[in-house]
Amino acid sequence: MLSILTRTIPIVLASLSAAAAQEQPAEPPHPPPYQKLRYDEDYSYLADPAMRTDLWDPVKYIPLNERGDWSLSFGGEARERFEYYHNYRWDPDSPDQDGYLLQRYLLHADLHMGEAVRVFAQLQTSLEDWRAGGPRPTDENRTDVHQLFGDVRLWKGEGKDSVTLRLGREEMAYGSQRLVSVRESPNIRRAFDAVRVLTHLGDWQIDGFVSRPVEDNRGSFDDWGEEGVAFWGAYATHPLPILPGGKVDLYYLGIRRADATFVQGTAEEQRHSMGARLFGGQEGWDYNFEGVVQAGKFGDSGLLAWTIASDTGFTFATAPMKPRLGLRADVISGDGDAGDGHLGTFNPLFPKGAYFGEIALIGPANLIDVHPTVDLHVTERVTATLDWDVFWRYSTADGLYDNGGNVLRQPSGSVAHFVGHQPSVGLEWEVGRHTSINASYAHFFAGDFIEQSGPGKDVDFVAVWLTYRF
Repeated sequence: MLSILTRTIPIVLASLSAAAAQEQPAEPPHPPPYQKLRYDEDYSYLADPAMRTDLWDPVKYIPLNERGDWSLSFGGEARERFEYYHNYRWDPDSPDQDGYLLQRYLLHADLHMGEAVRVFAQLQTSLEDWRAGGPRPTDENRTDVHQLFGDVRLWKGEGKDSVTLRLGREEMAYGSQRLVSVRESPNIRRAFDAVRVLTHLGDWQIDGFVSRPVEDNRGSFDDWGEEGVAFWGAYATHPLPILPGGKVDLYYLGIRRADATFVQGTAEEQRHSMGARLFGGQEGWDYNFEGVVQAGKFGDSGLLAWTIASDTGFTFATAPMKPRLGLRADVISGDGDAGDGHLGTFNPLFPKGAYFGEIALIGPANLIDVHPTVDLHVTERVTATLDWDVFWRYSTADGLYDNGGNVLRQPSGSVAHFVGHQPSVGLEWEVGRHTSINASYAHFFAGDFIEQSGPGKDVDFVAVWLTYRF
């Protein structure tokens, strides 16, 4: 069972060490960090030759005319990730008991034609090797157009005031990425075929969009907008003058799915999510509170669901390793009675792929969780995270769901609330501007519900990955 693991880990670690040894010394502080959404990066500062200090700067800003307002930029990412599960999904007979390798490669080009017109394109290749059960839906996509969109500025006012129309395939991420995420941890990042209007008015930033999520097919150039799914909404952000360092998000998100499945059954779903998020920080404290109410129809049934989430912490900035002590907590509604003609299960829409840690066993539906965390800056470039997540079912009449919203466990007549608890430790080493190395270990202790509803063994998970960006 451990044969591939024991043979592979030394190879992976040796590769990581070699990459780290070859990394160049830290550059001066002026190069900006790479963004989660690569199209948010701006390299116009490289128009000044004195600012060009990095190996990749010659391809980050290529002027195409004398004024320099026409320019081209290239960038990319390579990620090599090794994962290992023992008793995957609590099942000792699961075929996925040995390690496997996930590879992801991204390459993009960003063309600016003056201040008002832009085209952004990105290719993605995601590969899987060695997994006994074969690739999961988010593991393998040989080569495809991951993003391809155009921007046209419709109006420009004073300062940053503007209205921009964006049309095409793109990544979207809002707020804490609880409901709309790029799905970073899985091997395939998420994209949408969308029409967006991006508005800046004073301190307001407002996005409106209509879209379809993109299917992840395993072949080459065969990804299209998912049939039977429509996703639309508006998302606004504004500072809070009465709360120094604070901001508020206000949003509406709508979704229609032709075939949505919950413990209650499968039917057409139309769901409207209305939410607010309050976040910020001051004098060592940081906070992030969010509430969402969902209403709509599920087949012939009414629908009402909700969630409340929080993440608060305090950083001891003058203490050794600058520890941050944090506490996250979620209450996420589930269905109280599968036969009452009413659906109460929360739909997390398009959440982070590792919502409750890299182990990614459980998704955010029908749950109560309490999650203390400790972050330590071991060195200037190495951060350690220690956490312990404890889970209960919100409703014993509803089941357990995975990160994709699929039913993971039926209620099975169990009246147990307790699902289990999950300690984990993570390490992140920012080797340099381009290279990072991460490692994660988690152990899931199966609780009463897991033991009563099917295979109920504890789960071990290990992941090590190297990322190179330019």
